[in-house]
Amino acid sequence: MSKIITNINSKLILPLLLLISIIAPAQANDLEKGIYELNRGEFNAAIEQFRPLLSEGYAPAQYQMAIMHQRGYGVPKNGMKALELFQLAAAQNYPDAQFELSLIYTEGKLVKKDLKKAFELTQKAANKDLASAQFNLAVMYANGAGVKQDDFKASRWYKVAANQNYVLAQYNLALLYSEGKGVEKSIEMSYVWNTIASWNGYPNAETSRVLDERAMHKGASYNKIEVSIEKATKIYQNIREQQDLKAKMDEKQSFY
Repeated sequence: MSKIITNINSKLILPLLLLISIIAPAQANDLEKGIYELNRGEFNAAIEQFRPLLSEGYAPAQYQMAIMHQRGYGVPKNGMKALELFQLAAAQNYPDAQFELSLIYTEGKLVKKDLKKAFELTQKAANKDLASAQFNLAVMYANGAGVKQDDFKASRWYKVAANQNYVLAQYNLALLYSEGKGVEKSIEMSYVWNTIASWNGYPNAETSRVLDERAMHKGASYNKIEVSIEKATKIYQNIREQQDLKAKMDEKQSFY
């Protein structure tokens, strides 16, 4: 069985296009225009859209400009400026900024390394339904990083993120079921979550899924595998339905 992913800096590629919560229509419109320009590489045009929002102290714009300073999009790379903007947005409880700030405290380059602070920020972002933060929170519980080690809490947060279709959480949850850490040991449930993660294109999960299937063949009927596939299909369909519903709600909120 493959090793569990334990690097709390492990993240899927984050799209620049953010889902917009309930905000003032004018600000939402300017933010969307800025993100559109940013996504097509027109950085100066994006900055022109974000600049008035920054003067208003608008957290989503602060976050986007922080990313631009962090990565050098249309401006010189400036970690300290990015840090300042992340802090401003995080102080307004903007989850994406809280999460990025947690990574900065974990890394300890721009600020003094502080895993307890990183945990607190990750927890805040996770409680606001940010899947990447939920995954990292699970890893922190699993590793005892900034918090007392707790396999049970790790498994719960992996499951929360997995149900948001976060593939690394699905893979790690499968491994917990395989090893019986924080959950009752179950090759069947390991197979279920590895199957879902493999459907999402994660190659390590496909390798683990094959190993689970071999283990299930030993002393088990083929029907047991069929039942597990049906369970995986049902869970995956529910996940996709919830994602579609959330996307429609976000789109409706953005429109109004």
